[in-house]
This record gives sequence, C-alpha cells and structure tokens, in this order.
Amino acid sequence: MSSRLPSASRTRRTAAALTVAGLAAGLAVAAPATTAATAAVPPAEDLASRFTLAVLPDTQFYSRYSADQFLPRYGTDPFATQTEWLTAHADDLRIPFTLHLGDIVDRAGVEAEWRAADNAMRTMDEAAAPYSILPGNHDVLNSGVRDDQLDVANEPFTRWFGATRAAKQSTYGGSDPLGLSQFHIFEAEGQRFMSLAVAWNASDATLAWAQSVLDAHPDVPVILTSHALINVAADQTSPIETGDSQRVWDRLIRGNDQIFLTFNGHFHGATRQVKQNDFGHDVHQVLMDYQMAYEGGNGYLGLVEFDLTNGSLSLETGSPWVVQKPQDSLTSYDQPLLDGEHQRFTVPIDFRERFAGFAPGFTAGSADEPKLTDAARAILLDGFEGPDPISTEAPGNELDFVEAEGTLAHWRFNGQDGVVDGDTVIEDIAGDNDLTRPDPADTNAVGTLWEDVTVQSSDVHGYSSDAAAVCFDDSSGSRFRYLTTGPDAPINEADLSQGYTIETFVKMDADWNASDNGWSKALTRTGNRSKIGVPQTRWDWTASPTALGISNLREFQYTSLDADATLGDRVNWSGEIMVDQWQHVAIVNDPTSRTTTMYVDGAPVLRNATNVGGMAWHEGHSWILGADWTDDAARNGWHGCIGETRIIDRPTTPDEWLTQRADLTGFEVREAPSGELAADASSVRFAGVGFPGAEVRLAPAAASMAARADLGGAVTAVAADGSWEIVVTSGLTAGDHAVELSQALGARTVAPQRVAFAIAAPAPAPVPTTPAPAVPGGTVPGETAPTGAPAADVDGSLAATGGDSGLMMPLAVAASVLTVLGGVLLTLRRRRIARG
Repeated sequence: MSSRLPSASRTRRTAAALTVAGLAAGLAVAAPATTAATAAVPPAEDLASRFTLAVLPDTQFYSRYSADQFLPRYGTDPFATQTEWLTAHADDLRIPFTLHLGDIVDRAGVEAEWRAADNAMRTMDEAAAPYSILPGNHDVLNSGVRDDQLDVANEPFTRWFGATRAAKQSTYGGSDPLGLSQFHIFEAEGQRFMSLAVAWNASDATLAWAQSVLDAHPDVPVILTSHALINVAADQTSPIETGDSQRVWDRLIRGNDQIFLTFNGHFHGATRQVKQNDFGHDVHQVLMDYQMAYEGGNGYLGLVEFDLTNGSLSLETGSPWVVQKPQDSLTSYDQPLLDGEHQRFTVPIDFRERFAGFAPGFTAGSADEPKLTDAARAILLDGFEGPDPISTEAPGNELDFVEAEGTLAHWRFNGQDGVVDGDTVIEDIAGDNDLTRPDPADTNAVGTLWEDVTVQSSDVHGYSSDAAAVCFDDSSGSRFRYLTTGPDAPINEADLSQGYTIETFVKMDADWNASDNGWSKALTRTGNRSKIGVPQTRWDWTASPTALGISNLREFQYTSLDADATLGDRVNWSGEIMVDQWQHVAIVNDPTSRTTTMYVDGAPVLRNATNVGGMAWHEGHSWILGADWTDDAARNGWHGCIGETRIIDRPTTPDEWLTQRADLTGFEVREAPSGELAADASSVRFAGVGFPGAEVRLAPAAASMAARADLGGAVTAVAADGSWEIVVTSGLTAGDHAVELSQALGARTVAPQRVAFAIAAPAPAPVPTTPAPAVPGGTVPGETAPTGAPAADVDGSLAATGGDSGLMMPLAVAASVLTVLGGVLLTLRRRRIARG
C-alpha cells in the first residue's frame, strides 16, 4: 500500500532529507562504552599467592544461534570465543580450572546446538584445560522430572559431555551412576580444591552420591555448582531462596563444612549472599546468568581471583567476545567489563582459618603472583576501542523528528494531557487513522474506569519529540482498556507485503508483575488467525495476526504472520527488559531478505525471525494500542505507558527512525540587504528557505553590538512550503550593521548565517543665515568684509554667522533622529502551518 497524501484539513509537514547519524551504534540512553584503555600495572611489591577460577554461565543462546546468527555475522560465536580466550590466557591469569553452570544448549533435542557446544568445549580439551560441566533444565529432554527419572541412555548430555568425555581430564574424580553429575579435584598454589557439579533437579540418590564424594575426601575445600540454587529479586539486586536452594542447603551444604562457595545460573541476573552453616562458618553463594542480556549474554564470564596470602575472593565479569567484535558492529551494550554490585566485588576470606576444621594443614603458596584481577582487566581492555559516540541529540520541540516516506499512521499525544475519555481523539498526523477509546461498558473488561487511561507529559523517552505518552493504570488480564482505529480507517486494510517498519516507545510501570501483566500487549493488529488460513497450533491459534507485547519473563515478544498466512507465525524475542524504563522499539520487516528484525534502543535483538516477508491480516479489523486481542475480544491490558507510534509501509534504516532529529542544515538566506543602502531606507527584507515549522531568528551579530547596530529580536516561522521572510523597519540608523539569522526547533539550532550592510548618513541640513549687527570699528550691516579681513576672533574661534552653530547643529540632528524614530515600525510577517 502506498502512502496517502495528507488531507487538506490536517497539519502536515513536508519531508526533509536526513543527514544525522542513526542509533545503529547502540542504546541511546545507556552510558557510553569504555574506550581504549589499559589497566594500571600493579606495583611490584603487590605479590601474593593467587590463582583464578573461571566461570561459564548459561551458554544456551550461543549454541542455539551459532549457525544462523553469530557465524553469518561474525564468523564465530561467543561460546567458542570464551573458551579460546580462557585457554590463551590460562598462564597469564593462573587458571587451573573452569566451571560451566549448565544450560549448555537451549533445545536438548537439536543436534546442531550440541555440535556448537562441542566445538567450543573441544578447545578446552585440546588445550588440556580441565573443567566441570553439568546439565541444566535446557540440557535434558524432560526438565520436569528428577534426574533419576530420565532415560539417561538417550539423553544427549551423556553422549556429548558424560562420564566418558569427563574421564579424559586430568582432574576427573568420578561421576554419579547416571553420568549427569561429576566431581574433579584440581591443584592451585600447592593446595587441592574440589569442583562438585550436581545435575539439574537432582534426586535424593544424586544428593546421596554427592555426600559420598564429600565423605571420601573429607579434607578438601569444595566449590559446589548446580544449575539452579539462589534466585534474584525483581530489583535485580536482592537474593531470593528457591525450593532448589533450600533443599540443597538442608540436604548437602549446611552439614558439610568443606563447601565454602557455590555458583549457579538459570535465574536471569547476578546476585550473591552469605549464609552460616552448622559450624558457624560462612558459605558464599553466587548467581551468574546473562542469557537475557544483549546477544544472549554477550560473552560475559566470571573470573574469580583467590588471594590466599591476603585472604580475599574477588570477582571480575568480563567479555572476551565484546573485545574481539569489529568496531563498527559495537553498540553501547558492548562493555568489556561489568562493574555492577554483584558483577565486580571482593569479599574477605581467611582461607586458613575457614578451612582449619577439616584441613588444618592448608597454607598459602609462594607470594609471587601480581593481582590477577588487574591483569584480567588489562588484557580485556588492551587495544579495545568502544563504539563511535552516539550522535543523536535530544529533540528541540515536537516538530524535531524525521518524516519517513510511506508513513501510513503516526499517532502522537502532545497537547492531550488528562483523562482519555469518550470524546478524546488521538490524531494520526500522517493519515486518517485517528484513535479513540471505547466505552468500558461496551467491552468485556472487569472494573475498568475512564480514569485508568491518561495522557501525561512529565515522563517520556528522552528521544521522542512528541514529549507525551498515554498511560494505562492498574492493568491485568481482565482489567484492560485500549485505543482503537475506526472501522473505516485506511490502515485497517493496509497491505504490507512490501515490508514495513513499526516504531513505538513503551515503558512498564514499576509495579509490573508477571502474574498480572505477563503476556500483555502494547500494539495489536486485531483479528483471528484461525480464520485467515493459519494452520492449527497448540498456542495462539485464535490470537491476533500481529502483536507486540511483553512475556512473563519481561522479554519483548513480537509475533506476526508472513504475507502467506499458511506459513504460520514468526516470533522475535528481546532480552530481559527492565521495568520503569522507557524503551524505543523498532520492528523492520524486509521481504527481500525475508527477515524481521527487532531493535531495542537501536540495538538488534538476538532472537529475530527469518523466512518471513510482509504481513497477513484479517480484513475488517482495527489496530489497537494498550491490549491484546484473542478469541475475537480484547484482553491482557498493557500496564504502563505507550509513546508516539508510527507504521511505515516499507523497511527502514535507523537514520529514519523517530529517535533521529529533523534536518536543519537546509536553512538558507537567499535575500538580504548588502552594500550601502540609501539614507532614506525605511525597511530591509530578509528571506530564504528552511525547515517547515522551524523558527527563524534574527539577532545582532555577536561582534557588532554598538548602539547604531540595534537591529534584532525579530522572529518568524518557516511556512509549510519551506519559505520564510522577515521585514524590519526599526533600528535603521546610519552606519554599519551586522546581523545573524538562524533556524531553530526549540532549543536546537544551527549555526547562524551573518549578513552585513550599511546605511548612508543623511545629507547635512542647510543652515539659515541672518545679517550680523554692526560691530564698532567693523562693517556695517549688509557690508562684506574686505578681502583678506580676519575670519575669526583673536582667540581663534570661528566667526559668528548670525546663529549659534554650537546649539543649532545638535538640534538639527536630534530633529532628524526623532523623525526617523517616530515613524519606524517592525513588521514581522509570520507564516504558520495551518491546521484546518
């Protein structure tokens, strides 16, 4: 469907060319990435007995998207990069052992994912770099049962990473009878440590096996790993006990003083806690899982420094993957190191005292290692150059955005603050697709009030020029409300078979929770899939053809159909999205490449849809903002706010998005005074072209502030056809003038253009003469002085001329100035964009 010409009754702007750089480089509201740097070299005297333990958290998305996402884009994947880096720097960082926390793959039954994981871990095998590994819930064919209920002979984990492979490592101590759990004993700084890796959903029998391992090695300090132990709260900081963590604590950890440290993944984020065991000693528990971050974890791993001399445990979280990416592919998400509260920390542990009860002979090794955390940071930062600076500016006003060719609808909310009631119309500034709100009584919503929906301008995304948003309060599955296009809106039947772009700004409220608000939708093209040829599916067969929403795990989910509905749906997933934070979401469908790509604040998500072109739709159905549409009715209201939203009938690039600024560089002064104007000039005219709706400002040039050059303060608006004009009749005094003209959208302006001219001085007014009275000894009235007679008094002053010239000249000049000032006027011809 081609773009429609704007109706004459609506405000429209002409398209402007774009020269501003886009947000492809990253997240506009994030802190800038670290630039090239090196860590300070530790002082020579800071030597101690130290080693580093490496930790690989959930690698599932690296394995899943290795072949179809990472390899085509980068030639490698984060998992392989991690293991290559660890083996390359094992000596530099004194790494005797590595822990893998499970969820090696995402889909246990997909062979290609195991091959990708095998390729990554084979690097460790070939370098004789020992490691422990265990199955997570994604690594078993039935994650809902205890490990002893699995058919282990047919489990992919036992074939790829079971006891046979583990036994080839020099540290291997043994596996449980199922081949899913294992233990290793490694040496570091002259002391022995155990890695005890317990499988997902460990049965009582597996915990009994783990106890037998501890009993057989009573004097070895133990680091316990399991896929799921402690969780992290919604604040992404506080630790939470789970059924797994409490069960393993009670059954295995608390009664075994050897276990002093635990690591787990599974739960998205990072946190830690310290608990006291039955011996009154600390047990440090650490959660580390970045699978929901950018690019499925962006290659982050843990580097744990054990300082046996000074008694401390220090964690650094870094990414070998980030630092090896091409510089032009980096986004602001690409930080080489994470410095959050639970991503970089040091805790004191007097190892000798802590282990005295079961290993009284434990001592530090020779003090000959520098700080290994500093060394790790230096290695990661060496030569790293962060992404190019983000060039996006904050908008100057509501006009400061890029108009995109092919825009079908663009809904904006500025000027509508207050309750959205039945009389409120949210205008589509690009077409005839205005939004209105149905009466709650006419929907199947429960408990909904008119006051639940408001437009506010106090909290919006910093790069939305609309500076307003519609907010939906107290939403749930049954308590919802929405805005809808009318039954005859052209966009209802829009054919998007040539691709499309959907943009919106969204935010979840701070009190969002998964039980009430999971799977809610912000934007929906309503209808029923089952009625337009979609094959029957287990999930969502009667859902709308297209919807953008949020999952119960706080992932953006975009679900849509190919133009051929019989091919079924295609889904894009983001990483984990934080509540109470604005996000810009752009969804771009390109039928040429048959891809749909979701961008969150400018960065593409990892899990994008392929083999999809265009969009099937259900004829006669509207678009709605603020709710889902399933089983031919609305449900699942959006709990939060939605900013300006735009739909374009073609794929676009980031330089065309709403986060970009209007092009003000086309401002020209085409007509202006120059040279010297006549003394009787009564007006001067400035004219040119600019951005429609922008303000043109005239002011005295900075270096020409003399009183005579008092032109300034004139303002006009660029007309809809791009022309502007300022006529000035005030301040036209004789002498030189210099002014500057600039174009602005609110606070954002371009460099001014300077205009210089002059106004000639008026001719001197004739001075009347009168006969001089007779002077004794001089001439009589009417006579002239003889030739050669003196023309001045003896004191050298000018001869009298019949009038006091010292008085008359100022009076004449003053009269002339007053005449000019009394008749001057400032004419500002303002041409504004008509609205109706």
